[in-house]
Amino acid sequence: MKIYGIKNCDTCRKAMKALDAELHDVRDTPLSSAQLERFWDAFGQALLNTRSTTWRGLDEAARKTDPLTLLQQYPTLMKRPVIEHGDELLLGWSKEVQAKLLG
Repeated sequence: MKIYGIKNCDTCRKAMKALDAELHDVRDTPLSSAQLERFWDAFGQALLNTRSTTWRGLDEAARKTDPLTLLQQYPTLMKRPVIEHGDELLLGWSKEVQAKLLG
């Protein structure tokens, strides 16, 4: 199992504590274009965290940029965590995701 997020994100820390998983810090090691496309195909617009501080700091022109380009330029715009469980991808650390992974 692998968790994609950032090491100082509280939600990612909670997921890491509950799961026996490896953290891929998207700030330290940016995602490849193929990984971002896979995540986008799985989650669409939900992958882009429009409530983040990073998003609020962008001007209107930047917000209209292609979402995958934005995610490559600003990895913290990605909603976190993205959890890779086998071939399945899960987004966030909601009660539903926890129930699915923890039984």
